[in-house]
This record gives sequence, C-alpha cells and structure tokens, in this order.
Amino acid sequence: MILSPADPRALAQAVQTIANGGLVGMPTETVYGLGADASNDAAVAAIFAAKGRPADHPLIVHVADMDAGLSGVQHFAQDVPDFAQALMAALWPGALTLILPRRAGVAAAAAGGQDSIGLRCPSHPVAQALLHALRQRAESPVWGIAAPSANRFGRVSPTTAAHVQSELGEALLVLDGGPCSLGIESTIVDCTRGVPVLLRPGSIDINALSQVCGQPVHLAYDQAQAPRASGTLESHYAPRAKVRLLSAADLRTALQSWQATPRRTPALLGVYAQGVTPPKDAALRFQAMPGTAAQTAHELFAVLRAMDDAGVQEIWVQAVPSGADWAGVADRLQRASA
Repeated sequence: MILSPADPRALAQAVQTIANGGLVGMPTETVYGLGADASNDAAVAAIFAAKGRPADHPLIVHVADMDAGLSGVQHFAQDVPDFAQALMAALWPGALTLILPRRAGVAAAAAGGQDSIGLRCPSHPVAQALLHALRQRAESPVWGIAAPSANRFGRVSPTTAAHVQSELGEALLVLDGGPCSLGIESTIVDCTRGVPVLLRPGSIDINALSQVCGQPVHLAYDQAQAPRASGTLESHYAPRAKVRLLSAADLRTALQSWQATPRRTPALLGVYAQGVTPPKDAALRFQAMPGTAAQTAHELFAVLRAMDDAGVQEIWVQAVPSGADWAGVADRLQRASA
C-alpha cells in the first residue's frame, strides 16, 4: 500500500504502525528503508524475516535531526568521540552513518548482537517527519527507526516506492517520498577504534570526511577487527542478471564479438556505459552512463532494476573512474558483480 505523505493521515498511520511493532517502507535521500522501532526486538526480527537477512548482520538506526537527534544518539550510544561529534555537526542530517559503542541493554537485535551500533540522521523531509512524530509521542516514544534497504537481502536497493512494493508486496505500508536524490547507501565511518575508519564509501568522499574530522580518515585496515556493518559483504546490491565490469576498450571488443556470434551468449544483453556507441540490435538494451559520479549514483540502482525487468541475462557495465568521488559507485558495482 503506497501512501502519499502529503495526506496527514498517511503519516499518522505510519506512526501507529511502527508504534504497534509493524514495518513501514520509508524514503530517505539514499535509498528506501524498511523501518521498525529499533528498540522493539520483535519488530526488528520482522525486518530480518521480511528481507531474508541474517540476524547477525546489523541494521542502521535512524534518529531525528540534531534538535532532537542528540538525545537519540545518547539513547543508543554510550560514547561519542570528538571527531564523531564533528562529523555529526557538519554532515547530519545527511548520508553518513557512524558506528559507535552501543549502550548496554539497548537495541541489541538491531545491532546484530554487537557491542557497537550504526546511527544515521537522514535528511529526507518525510523521514524526518516520521522520526519526529515517533519521538514526540506522549506515551512510549520511539527513539529511532532501524531501517535497512527495503528489498530482499543482497539484491538491488530500491530508490522509488514502486521498487519497494515490487520487492516486498502490496500489503506493506510505504510512504512515497519520490525518487531518492542520492541513490546509493550512506557512507559508513567506524568511530570505535580511536580514529575514524571508512567501512563503506558513499556520496560523502573520504577527503571531505578528513577535512571535517581535522584528521585523516583511514581506510579499513583490519576488516577482521572492524564491527560488522550494513552493505559490506563481498556480494551485495546484485540484480538477477549477471553483472560484468569491463574497461571501455574491453567493452567495445566484447560487443563486437557478441554481435558477430550467430549463437549469442547472452541472448539478451544489457549495457551501461559512457563514451560507447552501441550497435543497433534488438537483443541489446543500452543505457548511457552519466559523466558524473553524483548522476550515476542517482540512477544506478534504477538502471539495474530496469534491465532486470527487461529480462536481460547479463549486464555489462563500464568500469568507472578511480577518483574519490566515484568510490561509492565503484563499491556498489564491485559488490554487484562479485
């Protein structure tokens, strides 16, 4: 059931659903989330069940903006280092998740049983309206919403309300906040090791993070010691079709070989590339890749979904540039092709 948040009854219904332990599809600036009360272990278990997600793979907890959000952070986290506070002050609300030491006895299920927890303050106005309404309940206020991407585990994240419905069914209440403006999940910074460590790149690049922190943000130098975090498995964000990453030169050569082969494999091919002139062929679905990282991130998951819907067996994607601004897109493509 997709509802417009312009209807005040829709927000009230979403608030009541979450307060009663139910699930709601909610828009954020990154992707749509599947939300539940982060402090309600039964509701959190329903998220894992709906997604088919392992219960030890932690969820990100969303809190309200800084006017009310600091109390939310204090509710879930027992310690906030100075550099984490600087990141929150500069980049919240926004597409940044911070891994912080978890307060004992709070949101253990949402944290996947870890002694750390991922917290984020989304900038989407619908998400903020929902978070504030839940936080301001006179009885049993909800301190935060646990909300992984609203799709089956490991699949392509949804960036529209229709994507959520196609993944999880019409019975789920989904607040329609329009297409997500960023289109890939948040940057994740581990704040539990004394220095900031980048666990997952996103739309906020490592240089911007370092500038805000006033110290270098490190790449994950020891994944075995890092807290588990959302979206950091080797294989993730995968469409049904097989994804292959190719350089521009290799892509042109592969296309020529594919078109010249009478018995083609794959029989129906999707291509997502920039600077490549596709051959005219009924068995080819081509989408031009934008020239900027932000534009590509905005449309990436929607393009992968559209090619899946077209029935292609393989999607050939041109490898993106290696700059810091492309790191989030490169990460999602690498995991989609793993």
